[in-house]
Amino acid sequence: MFVDRVKINVQAGSGGDGCMAFRHEKYVPLGGPWGGDGGHGGSVILLAEAGVDSLAAIAHKQQWKAANGERGRGANCRGRNAEDLVIPVPPGTLVIDAAGGFVLKDLVQPGDRVVIAQGGRGGWGNTHFKSSTNRAPRETTPGQPGEQRTLILELKSIADVGLIGKPNAGKSTLLSRLSRARPQIADYPFTTKFPNLGRVRLDQDRDFVLADIPGLIEGAHSGVGLGHEFLRHIERAGILVHLVEPTPSDGTDPLANYDAVYEELRLYNPALVERPELVVVTKAELPGAAEVRERLAARIGRQPLLISAVTGLGLNELVAEIGRLLSAQRAASAAAE
Repeated sequence: MFVDRVKINVQAGSGGDGCMAFRHEKYVPLGGPWGGDGGHGGSVILLAEAGVDSLAAIAHKQQWKAANGERGRGANCRGRNAEDLVIPVPPGTLVIDAAGGFVLKDLVQPGDRVVIAQGGRGGWGNTHFKSSTNRAPRETTPGQPGEQRTLILELKSIADVGLIGKPNAGKSTLLSRLSRARPQIADYPFTTKFPNLGRVRLDQDRDFVLADIPGLIEGAHSGVGLGHEFLRHIERAGILVHLVEPTPSDGTDPLANYDAVYEELRLYNPALVERPELVVVTKAELPGAAEVRERLAARIGRQPLLISAVTGLGLNELVAEIGRLLSAQRAASAAAE
């Protein structure tokens, strides 16, 4: 099950109470205070972990609580600190404070972590209060409570390249041809219910992650259908590959479909339409595909690619063009640093 948005409550552990004790031994007169401090409570930590690709493991449990620290004991024995509660999440998880609505942390790379709720400190035992004027203190302090907060976790898939287009444009089929990913494929729209990721090899030393973003429809930017559920996954893709079906099953015009998807991206986030975009006419084996390609070229001012995931036509050219754009992006990023 793929889950990309969950709401959870996290509670750090409370610190253990300090202990009040006195030393009572046969040959130690006036032994004095001997109470140990309490242990610290465990913190709650979110850790981006490679290999985790969904929030499904978190969704089934709304309450997450770290253990409390042990209370102090006699003989100046300090209570044991509680272990931190580490919650693994997929890289690309956005951590949002539900009450304030602000972003606490964006866990982008594997290994990124954030202490989301700090454990309470342990209380002081009565030994802490010993002084020259207070030889037998009876004061202790309780352990501090751990932090508590409600979080919204949103997963935005991390991919170098995102496949976009209307439903049934051939995104899942293309992903299955270029990578080892095996998305659900059928001859009807809305087969894909969540993003699928696949790794595509350019050569012996280079590869890239390709994401199949479920089909967009008019009004997606305002939440129509599953608009926001799909669109958030496009935001991390550095390059967009816009697939256009030459003969849509619903009888719509391919150019109008291209314009509609482009407009939804612009309305959702204007920065998306500024990203490098490859326009690709799919299903080249169908009559009319070449004509649609020429019409699109006249519309956008550049020549779209023509491919067929069934016959393999144009797939090598598409991968090579993606590789060229990725190399240019990475070179620009390195120069900026």
